[in-house]
Amino acid sequence: MTVSLAAGGLRVGYGDRTVIDGLDLTVQTGVITVLIGPNASGKSTLLGALARLLAPTAGSVLLDGADIHAMPTRQVARRLGILPQAPTAPDGITVAELVRRGRHPHRRFGVRQADDDHIVAAALLRAGVAELADRGLDTLSGGQRQRVWIAMALAQQTPVLLLDEPTSYLDIAHQVEVLDLLVDLQRDEGKTVVIVLHDLNQAAHYAHTIVVLSGGAVVATGAPGEVITEPLIEQVFGVPNRVIADPDTGSPLVLPRGRHDLTRRPAAVAVTAS
Repeated sequence: MTVSLAAGGLRVGYGDRTVIDGLDLTVQTGVITVLIGPNASGKSTLLGALARLLAPTAGSVLLDGADIHAMPTRQVARRLGILPQAPTAPDGITVAELVRRGRHPHRRFGVRQADDDHIVAAALLRAGVAELADRGLDTLSGGQRQRVWIAMALAQQTPVLLLDEPTSYLDIAHQVEVLDLLVDLQRDEGKTVVIVLHDLNQAAHYAHTIVVLSGGAVVATGAPGEVITEPLIEQVFGVPNRVIADPDTGSPLVLPRGRHDLTRRPAAVAVTAS
């Protein structure tokens, strides 16, 4: 299923505080788009608006050409899955029970479908949490919980996945596993994936398209090699830097430069055991 997602003239915020005003964005279908920007730049707000978690005060979000806020909730949930930054679950729920909730949009009159168990088992396996199926969610580490939430999003089987910092709480090995999994879903199933990431080098490595936000506005969008440049990184993040080509992939590699030149370290002092 091909699904289109776009925002036009979007204004959205929290109470009286406007975070995004007049933003236009078309999400490319069937590719990985990564949103980057400094803290408070509007990344999570934009993702929330695209997911219908936040209602705009002006402009619109269009899903398949229709206003997402005018669509039935079940219809949206069959097309678009969201993993927010801080998801919550009922106390005492098990891993398998949470992942099964991803099947709710596909049930008719709340009745489980014949293939639900197979889909849930496959989602648990792909997210690397099958052995935790009977554990309580509240007994897991932060990284384990994050992978369980990803499993629930997989069980939902939507053509669009929106993920807000999905690598939070994960060590580097599990970060790579999650991002590799998202690439597999995009390549094998043609999913449209939109991710908020803080790590610029992960963004450059995994994204087909990067959207750079600052002050609630899109300041650049394009392929990583077009967007990740030394002037733009310094302008948006305020950090002197060098951008070089990754020796293995050719993708941009950002090397931040702090106030101290660590290339001129004092010579190490040898310590001899007495």
